[in-house]
Amino acid sequence: MKLALYLPNFRDEVTLKELEDLTALAEDRDFDSVWTLDRICVPESSDRGELQYPFGMMSDLPNALPVVARGKWFQGMTLIPWLAAKTQKVRIGMSIIDTPYRSPGVLAAELATQDHLSGGRLNVGVGSGWMPEEFAAASVPQLFPRRHGHVRETIEIMQGIWSNELFEYHGEFADFPPSGFGHKPVQQPPPIYFSGLKDPKRSAKRIAKYGLQGWIGIQDSPEDIKRWKGEMERELGELGRGFPDGFDMCSMIWFVITDEPMDQTPAGKATNLLAGSAQQIEDILKRYKEAGMTMPLLWPPFRDVPTAKTIDDIKRLTEEIMPKVNAA
Repeated sequence: MKLALYLPNFRDEVTLKELEDLTALAEDRDFDSVWTLDRICVPESSDRGELQYPFGMMSDLPNALPVVARGKWFQGMTLIPWLAAKTQKVRIGMSIIDTPYRSPGVLAAELATQDHLSGGRLNVGVGSGWMPEEFAAASVPQLFPRRHGHVRETIEIMQGIWSNELFEYHGEFADFPPSGFGHKPVQQPPPIYFSGLKDPKRSAKRIAKYGLQGWIGIQDSPEDIKRWKGEMERELGELGRGFPDGFDMCSMIWFVITDEPMDQTPAGKATNLLAGSAQQIEDILKRYKEAGMTMPLLWPPFRDVPTAKTIDDIKRLTEEIMPKVNAA
């Protein structure tokens, strides 16, 4: 099982030094990858619990973001070149790029440059977004009802631009004549991960058509991972296909090691999955491994857990817990 770090660039208050220290530790401990979070804004209505949908459209969570509107946080996309300069071997990406906030052609060209800046270490995560208020802040409220279609066209445009000297596209969200977009990525192509498409048939079609390299969920239990992987595998079989070699099953999961065991009674997406004693975390990581998860994205809590604590937890995880998990 590989490990990935979900950087806490989105929390009530975070400093560049904290992000730098966490990234350096992930690189030192041979993490597979470091990911940032995509967030355009926090509406003030979130502070009152009055968003149109619950966080992430997950019914178990409140109609609010876990960060205050006046919070001091950093934009995930802008951090990627900085992370490229700060590291040598760990892979980097953003989980997940909400494609409707960005022009597909511009995004494809910028990601190609990021892949060069990182020496071919870029992971590309794509998803549709979930918050109408954020679509309004990005000046694209009209795209909300068609956001999943926007993701599909963005994947097609990225792959077309990355693999052709000249490329043209005529679709619903982009329409341009044969054009060049500069350097192609170092990787041919960068791996694309997807999220937010809770339909195994459509997901399997995307994996088969575009050669997607991974799926990233949020706060998924081992049972969720086993069921979702099995359903996609079944649908791929119907298409006469299978998962691409090295396909990653991932989930962003809140992570903290506690002195005493935590109540891990199932409570939907609010369940303590990787929040608990060292023994609890070892046990559930073994269950994740058996269920088919290849890479958890360790997600430091949004508040109340200082970065120094997360650093200590990562050290303990890699030194004490993961050797037992990988030996299981």
